[in-house]
Amino acid sequence: MTAQVPVREPDTPRHTRRPHVAIVQGFVGSMMMWAGSLGVGWLSLASAEIRRNPVIIWLRFEPEGAVLSVAVLALGGMLLVRSWLRLGQRLEGWGPGSQIMVLRAIVAWGAPMCFTLPLFSRDVFAYIAQGQVMVAGLNPYKDGYSQISNYLQIGADDLWAQSPTPYGPVFLWIEELVVRITGGEPDYSIILFRAVALLGVALCIYVVPKLAVLHGVNPHKALWLTAANPLFLTNFIASIHNDALMMGLALAGLYLVATHRAVWGIVLVTLSVAVKPITLIFLPFLGLMWAGKGAPWGRRIGYWSLTAAISLGLLAVMGRVNGFGFGWVGALSTPGSVWIWYAPIGFAGMAVGVLTDALGFDGWNAADYVNALGRVISVLVIGWQVFWGEHRRLVRRLALSLAAVVVLSPMIQAWYVVWLIPLFAVSGIRNDWQVKTLYFTVSFFMIYAISDQLDIFPYLEVSLTLARQLAVVIALAFALYLVFLDPRTKLLYRRRFRPLVAGELR
Repeated sequence: MTAQVPVREPDTPRHTRRPHVAIVQGFVGSMMMWAGSLGVGWLSLASAEIRRNPVIIWLRFEPEGAVLSVAVLALGGMLLVRSWLRLGQRLEGWGPGSQIMVLRAIVAWGAPMCFTLPLFSRDVFAYIAQGQVMVAGLNPYKDGYSQISNYLQIGADDLWAQSPTPYGPVFLWIEELVVRITGGEPDYSIILFRAVALLGVALCIYVVPKLAVLHGVNPHKALWLTAANPLFLTNFIASIHNDALMMGLALAGLYLVATHRAVWGIVLVTLSVAVKPITLIFLPFLGLMWAGKGAPWGRRIGYWSLTAAISLGLLAVMGRVNGFGFGWVGALSTPGSVWIWYAPIGFAGMAVGVLTDALGFDGWNAADYVNALGRVISVLVIGWQVFWGEHRRLVRRLALSLAAVVVLSPMIQAWYVVWLIPLFAVSGIRNDWQVKTLYFTVSFFMIYAISDQLDIFPYLEVSLTLARQLAVVIALAFALYLVFLDPRTKLLYRRRFRPLVAGELR
């Protein structure tokens, strides 16, 4: 017998060793975000106990404290981005041992965010106000939370005070339950709403790897791209968006349908719709998945009809129980009534509106036509993806449809982008321009979030405008360092990626 000479594995590059280093660095970044939130995170006027804390007083009401809070928050957020990128590099190869490292990162980076004051969004205060609307016996699809006495004390944004709620019956019941339990006290209500968001996060963490395996995609890398992603953690935990529960339920339902438990899957997706109706877009793809590969048109139509009957039937029952029917349908336009400069349609509408105004015509009316054109194109894209394409690419077709809705909207929020990441991750993000696009997208929206919504005391010498400028300078400088100077991360943004090998994420 000839002796076997062991083949020596090539040395692992230094920058791909010791993933725990990136995890610890990300934990430091997340802790910095927690510390920064104490000074510039959103705080209700009714939070008397917190406001009397001497540390909080110095951080929020002294110029030095506010500047320090902004700087620490910005540096912490961007350090978290770098740690996420470095963890991906250090786990290159994505073997079985990478699963525990990704899970440790999610816990280490997400845990401090469980204790931050709400960051980058005031929506959780609107949830409290809408819960009070429900407790008062009003119709949230007709009555804004301006009907509630002293609603400004809660901390909700006055911009939406007279708008109908865009949420479905399940989340209305959650809002009502939270307010009944806490009596509407903001600090305790925030804890319960964050617990609801964490339930959605847990569902995503559980389901994403399973969906990835169904697509022949490396489950550990898909989980890193999704749940360890700074945008996911900040928007779903630090910002406490109900989108966390919406996406958790939707992804769980998608997995059940993909594994031949269609009725239960449709029920879960319907519950997701009853949190936030955007996931209605899942339903035609669930019908196709249920009909099976190669199904003739008659069978497809039949399963579309069954899917619609189950989902709309459940929604009708919910509407009957709460007495509001399908009132949420009329409220769907609430978030879409504004625009933002970095959204392609929003920018185009603004440009057309300014030009039309300069010519002496109604600029806002012209901008509305541009926005409507974006909606029409998104509907055409959805129709194309529903009626044409390979059965094995159904989840990717769903991802492209939802992406069309997001990209062609006049308003693109960071959490809209988070809707897309798990669907693209489980169906395969190639290790080329696709993953680089994700890197740039995460960096951009973290910079924007860090510099956008800051709770700055209006009578400080440090104005809100100055605080935002400081935040954007710090965050942008850090991002430019990552792209051009950092000897490790600049490779991710600039180099040509090597070809895939077996077992890697497509």
